[in-house]
Amino acid sequence: MFNRINRKIIHVILIIVVIFVILFVSGIFILRYQVEGESNMPFTITKISIIQTVEGIENNDTENKWNFNVNENNDIYIYLEKNSNYNKTEIIESVTINNISIKKENEIGTSKIYKPVTDEKRMFINATENETTEITYTGALESNIKQQEISNQGGKIAFRYAIDNISQYISQNAEEINHSQLLKLTNVQKEDIQSEISFELTIKLKSGKVYKTDISVEIPGEDVIEEGTKGIEITDLQNIIFKRLEN
Repeated sequence: MFNRINRKIIHVILIIVVIFVILFVSGIFILRYQVEGESNMPFTITKISIIQTVEGIENNDTENKWNFNVNENNDIYIYLEKNSNYNKTEIIESVTINNISIKKENEIGTSKIYKPVTDEKRMFINATENETTEITYTGALESNIKQQEISNQGGKIAFRYAIDNISQYISQNAEEINHSQLLKLTNVQKEDIQSEISFELTIKLKSGKVYKTDISVEIPGEDVIEEGTKGIEITDLQNIIFKRLEN
């Protein structure tokens, strides 16, 4: 009888140990996934580019020669490419940017997010009808930023983060105004522009798979004040980790 009881106890202990090992291993995998995310994405972000520019919007003013509201624009381009190591064929159905958050050191001007426009000459126009909190690019045969379309095998998407009415320039001088120098002329400091923009990017595939990542981008200020325009390329993207939401 005692041997039978002992065997049962041993069996129970073995079952508990096996369950514990399974839970421990599962926990390790879950923790690793939370840290590292998907190890073999069908599409990857290869580069983020930021084009910083200065823009003067002329006001109606009969008393002064020049009267401009000054905007500082940051056009953010995100490049998605097909992963050559992914051995299945996938098709992009849509790419969505949402849950946008902006942190600024100095709260001057008005921070806005703008979608692309179909204007022939301009990619973005800082106007109320173009403001947005979410942008979705649909999969198509070819990328077309103005139509908010991305090639279903990877391409480029974009949106604008602007600081509108960051300053005002008024002058009676008759000489022409160089718009690229308007921030400098109105004594805007780099701390007035420096900010961090964070957002979620979600890739939805025709197969039903859905992947999401959080992205944060630092917006510098000094160079655009001095030069009026600045191009930035971000290729160190190790902090961008995709996680699967569906399938």
